[in-house]
Amino acid sequence: MAEVQPMNPNVAREAFGHLPDGALVERVRLRGANGFELAVITLGAAVQSLHVPDRDGRCADIVLAHDDLSAYLARRSLFGATVGRCANRIAGASFVLDSRRIQVTANNGENSLHGGAAGFDVRLWSIAALADGPSPYVRLIYVSPDGEEGYPGRLSTRVTYAIAGSTGFSIAFEAETDRPTVVNLTHHSFFNLGGVATAVNVLDHELSIAANAYLPIDGALMPLGAPQPVAGTPFDFTRPQPIGARIRDGHEQLRLGRGYDHNFCLNGGRTEQPRLAARVRHPASGRVMEILTDQPGLQLYSGNFLDGTVSGKHGRLYRQSDAVCLELQAWPDAPNRPDYPSVRLDPGQVYRHLSLYRFSAT
Repeated sequence: MAEVQPMNPNVAREAFGHLPDGALVERVRLRGANGFELAVITLGAAVQSLHVPDRDGRCADIVLAHDDLSAYLARRSLFGATVGRCANRIAGASFVLDSRRIQVTANNGENSLHGGAAGFDVRLWSIAALADGPSPYVRLIYVSPDGEEGYPGRLSTRVTYAIAGSTGFSIAFEAETDRPTVVNLTHHSFFNLGGVATAVNVLDHELSIAANAYLPIDGALMPLGAPQPVAGTPFDFTRPQPIGARIRDGHEQLRLGRGYDHNFCLNGGRTEQPRLAARVRHPASGRVMEILTDQPGLQLYSGNFLDGTVSGKHGRLYRQSDAVCLELQAWPDAPNRPDYPSVRLDPGQVYRHLSLYRFSAT
């Protein structure tokens, strides 16, 4: 793959392919220490690879994705993508904003999911800034026009990926609008800390989540209403538990979600500064991922709909529970739920969302 613009020594910018209209999709590699490397492509502002050392210093790629652009174009996968304008589900693909009923694109039955049929994850973003140094970063921008997927307002969106520490990275989202609208952006990596080239499923990964409550769902995976306590349920991850320890318990919520596909209401709600939201450890490799965020919710998704029809890196077919998603965001269906943390954005305001991913090995 030909280098478009070589950088020093912690950043590399290269071509990743061309869209059918000829537009160039680029990949930017950001490097930390000890082989740590994050690669981001401009299609969907998505993480395409993430190399992390284990307890013996061996690096492996730990995120599901594709090796080439053609696979991204063949099927919408959300692998590593920036999701918006409004992540997660909106009931009936509509909501009321300032006494006006807003109809957005329905792409999940009668509901809207992850921004509609053509959300931010399938849009081509532009590189606005690129910097080397001890904390290299790339900033990507996308301007969503008024009415795109039904959402009101022209939304100017920025996402910045930056190396944080020797083996970690941050994601900072910002957005501004010229009309009242709703915004809920998230990052959608599928993680397998054992490495996606050779590892099996993530059911042995030990997970803890800083949440005493979660949102039960109905058969359409929409939240039923008020948060419910996790205590005494398979949703209690207040202490580390293997993801698979209770995933096959006969709990109605696990049946409805085909596993975990639920919002956890993070303790403290939306905060000024990121705080620890979740910790994942893979016992065999020793890799540990800690996630910090300023967001009020975490959607835990155990890869329930990976069905072996998608071929990813190294020609591997991705199957159920091959990865786990930990989507930091506002709560699902927030535009229709005045009792949930608000996702409204008005002109003159700046939407901000900051999350940190820290890696170590034990």
